[in-house]
Amino acid sequence: MRKNSIKNIRINQEVQKELSNLIRMEVKDPRVSPMTTIVNVEVAPDLKTAKIYISVLGDEKAQADTIKGLKSAAPFLRSQLAHNMNMRNTPELHFIADQSIEYGVNMSHLIDEITADLHKDDEESDEAAESDEE
Repeated sequence: MRKNSIKNIRINQEVQKELSNLIRMEVKDPRVSPMTTIVNVEVAPDLKTAKIYISVLGDEKAQADTIKGLKSAAPFLRSQLAHNMNMRNTPELHFIADQSIEYGVNMSHLIDEITADLHKDDEESDEAAESDEE
């Protein structure tokens, strides 16, 4: 089976959906932030392991605590995943913090600052040109 086969993509999506529901409804660990999002899931083609990329709204401490809470809840999540999904093997879950959303927000702020500076410079040059004409 190829890594990016249709079957593998469907499995990734289904595992992502099931884990999102389980984390939201079943995990009672206070370390796990309620603002946790599963960004992506990569299940290995042999269905032995899965990398779960998560994003947490909050500071670095909340993110680290959420990762610790999810790692401790991994056996429970795996058993619930096996119960809810009919797969030959239930993958071992590895949670990884994903910084892409935070990185995107920071880049968006930087772009907004640059465009605001460019607009301000354009307005100043227009005003200077008008005062020179007078």
